[in-house]
Amino acid sequence: MDLDMLNMFVIAGGTLAIPILAFVASFLLWPSALIRIYYWYWRRALGMQVRYATYDDYQFCYSYRGRPGYRPSILMLHGFSAHKDMWLSIVKFLPKNLHLVCVDMPGHEGTTRSDLDDYSISGQAKRIHQFVECIKLNRKPFHLVGTSMGGNVAGVYAAQYPEDICSLTLICPAGLPSTTDSKFIKQLRELQESKRIDRIPLIPSTPEEMADMLKLCSYVRFKVPQQILQGLVDVRIPHNEFYRKLFLEIVDEKSRHSLHENMTKIKAPTQVIWGKQDQVLDVSGASVLAGAIPDCHVYILENCGHSVVVERPRKTANLILEFLALLHSIDNNKKQA
Repeated sequence: MDLDMLNMFVIAGGTLAIPILAFVASFLLWPSALIRIYYWYWRRALGMQVRYATYDDYQFCYSYRGRPGYRPSILMLHGFSAHKDMWLSIVKFLPKNLHLVCVDMPGHEGTTRSDLDDYSISGQAKRIHQFVECIKLNRKPFHLVGTSMGGNVAGVYAAQYPEDICSLTLICPAGLPSTTDSKFIKQLRELQESKRIDRIPLIPSTPEEMADMLKLCSYVRFKVPQQILQGLVDVRIPHNEFYRKLFLEIVDEKSRHSLHENMTKIKAPTQVIWGKQDQVLDVSGASVLAGAIPDCHVYILENCGHSVVVERPRKTANLILEFLALLHSIDNNKKQA
């Protein structure tokens, strides 16, 4: 082998080694940075663009894809301590010509966090309404989707601003009383009795606690490497004080049963999706909603926990699309009658 050929192999090997070494170093030393890069790449791959909207001195961060068209726009509200990117697993299975908007909830990720803000469910619904008006999403009625805490907010929004929405999807929503205590509710009760309420299972501060939270939220058992667990914790720890304040706010009497108190005011066609093995919010909440909302379609997913969006993204996306298609068909039939 001559010297030029040897140099070529050395240069080629070095070129390949640099990104590989960078990846390994990130995985071992800065797993939280790797997680951020992962979401950034996934957003770009799916065509989601990040934008900011300002209402007075309040800033909302959101991502979107597509433009408003003849089909309703879709606004997605994430759950407690999550962010707009949690919807990417669903976005992957939705048509690119749909107008999608995923917003960071008040105090989360890129949306303003203020000690003076009202983080009750009603207060969050008002903030989301401000966001909707900011980006003029309610020029036409839109389809609203919410999961867990975001489902509670979405239900209250639908009750308080009925003219804004044409239909509603609630995924394992909070804000309902339950006849059966979930594993999470039992854990909270035990922590209250032992006066250790500072150790909320949904606010992990170690990789071990993160692993326990994932087991609590998912029926499917994901094998997550220790370094990734550490990265997930590192991303959350700077926000844990806020998460504790928010948690105490949404389980307070003012917000605990907000959806239940407003569900009879919901007039829009409603879809409820729930994981049968949900250990955070008991699946019996689905029948509570079905009995109170006139046009309510309930889907219980077998072998699925609270993290429906992560565990069954394709099925969830298909259910939303089928629901919208059904409503479109009904609307057309009414026009022809």
